[in-house]
Amino acid sequence: MAISATTFAQQRKQERRERQNIILSAAERVYSRKPFETVSMRDIAKEAGIAVSSLYRYFPDQQGLFVEAFVEGTRRIIVRMDARISNGEITDLKAFGLEFISFLTENDHYFRMMTHFMLDGCLGAKPLEKLNEAARSVLDLFERVLDRCGLDADRRLLAPTYFAALNGILISFRNYPGRDSAEVRRHMEHIAAIMAEALEGYSRRGA
Repeated sequence: MAISATTFAQQRKQERRERQNIILSAAERVYSRKPFETVSMRDIAKEAGIAVSSLYRYFPDQQGLFVEAFVEGTRRIIVRMDARISNGEITDLKAFGLEFISFLTENDHYFRMMTHFMLDGCLGAKPLEKLNEAARSVLDLFERVLDRCGLDADRRLLAPTYFAALNGILISFRNYPGRDSAEVRRHMEHIAAIMAEALEGYSRRGA
């Protein structure tokens, strides 16, 4: 009996997680089309094909759903970057920076989520804890890259420096007026390469 009860409990937990994933995927599609401040739970429920009342069974409020969608985005970028590192596509800071910019350019809604949290910061305790865990995992990724590149300076300092620099590049230039997307992309990549060289130089001087 105990085994059966455990099996049913595990099945219910798995089914709940699958439904949450369906809702998160729907939320990401809506967020990719509309500004976050204009998205309602009704919009997400409609995209997911469920009633709004059912949506609240899985996410108590839109803030919690928003954070979960962002956390999923951090998981995806970490998986992609780690794969690129493992297969030898990323061997230096420049290659990492270009890939980081590429991911957030291709997945603009994740970037907009990131900047929303950076600029707003008004979260409850539980969503804030999840957000901080996600941010820490991204900075851990940056530290792994620094280690892989053999940079001996303080990685706890260099990781957030490079993270802030790359996000600053995206904020400053991704929607630069009067230039087409290809030109903007080249410009951002050029600046990211300069920043990578600067950090590598800083690391060598500190070694």
